[in-house]
Amino acid sequence: MDQKARLAHTPPMGWNSGDCYGAAVDEKRGRANADYMAKHLKPFGWEYIVVDIQWSNPTASSHEYQPFADLYMDEWGRLLPALERFPSAAGGRGFAPLAEYVHSLGLKFGIHIMRGIPRQAVHRNTPVKGTSVTARQIAKTASICQWNTDMYGVDPEKEGARAYYDSLFELYASWGVDFIKVDDICRELPREEEELVLLSRSLRACGRDMVLSLSPGPALPEKAELYKQVSNMWRITDDFWDRWELLYDMFRRAEVWCVHAGAGHFPDADMLPVGAILQDYDENGWTKFTPDEQKTMMTLWCIFRSPLMIGGELTKCDAFTLGLLTNRRILEMTAQARSSHPVFRRVIDGNEIILWHAYRRDGGAYLAVINAGEGEAQVELPLWECQIARPRVTVTELWSGRTQGEADCLRCKIPPHGAAAFRIHEETP
Repeated sequence: MDQKARLAHTPPMGWNSGDCYGAAVDEKRGRANADYMAKHLKPFGWEYIVVDIQWSNPTASSHEYQPFADLYMDEWGRLLPALERFPSAAGGRGFAPLAEYVHSLGLKFGIHIMRGIPRQAVHRNTPVKGTSVTARQIAKTASICQWNTDMYGVDPEKEGARAYYDSLFELYASWGVDFIKVDDICRELPREEEELVLLSRSLRACGRDMVLSLSPGPALPEKAELYKQVSNMWRITDDFWDRWELLYDMFRRAEVWCVHAGAGHFPDADMLPVGAILQDYDENGWTKFTPDEQKTMMTLWCIFRSPLMIGGELTKCDAFTLGLLTNRRILEMTAQARSSHPVFRRVIDGNEIILWHAYRRDGGAYLAVINAGEGEAQVELPLWECQIARPRVTVTELWSGRTQGEADCLRCKIPPHGAAAFRIHEETP
């Protein structure tokens, strides 16, 4: 098994601070969410704790990025955690103490970074570690992010460009980082393709295994093979939030990308905005998705085999949210499903019904039935219409766990925007 497949043999599962705190996450919150994951979610496969954007900004306080903020940075032009928010980083230790704490819980630690080199490093003309060149000499100043002012691109053709990225991942390896989310790069192809390849090579050569996640989307379908070669996951959408129209549109995106999911490389439908999100705006804030819409989201993400990154504040999980995240039968699809694909979209009972099928790695199949309509739907489908070859099978509904033996037809009642998911057993379970 190659390195990429070994690192992410199945879709990565974890928590990312972006949906609940934006640029404002701090060490206390990171540790609290790690504690919760270790206690309640780790047995179900959840393992990554990821600190999202602008952790080097000492005054970040919300989802809003502060333009031209004075960031913490070392003498080599590499960003460091802001001590006001991550006090354990004092003494030049960076994220190493926080990563060590996360590792002590049996979990893995990740960070978000922006593509390129800090603008303030270029303005101060800091040296590039291990070279005689400076930040100003390797920067591509015309290559900037349209929504964040922290960085300039790096020109891969310049002497010292590879050395800069080598020094960056050398630093992250010394901290004990296991997961890198690189932003302002996924949808920037082909314009920034050479920088993506350069970055990926430096990461793979750093001496530590790290999952590489690319953002933001939408990713470019014509670049699918490149994403698969250089990364473990890549965003197929711009920021995904708790609105039905975005969830409905994800079925279209998943149809385009489903053929590219496989060991070591997974199209990423983005974070799961469940539970207590947008906490920097309102500490009582909660997802606007209905319970049925959340089940639909989890059903699609799992049968499609998207990475799963929880967006809500874990310590505020209610019973429903915890149940949503710990249904072993649903989560098992991320490991067991193969050749996931849509079968049809048709109107039943006046509602649009979407059917997905996947083979199960160790035999049998999965079916997901989604009601995209506004009314309750009574669905009854012969097995042959569901791409099930055997005339009679045993069927288990995954959300409820109820099993029906010797079925010749798929029958279910689905509420508006809701879903049902089934395991098809060719033998008696």
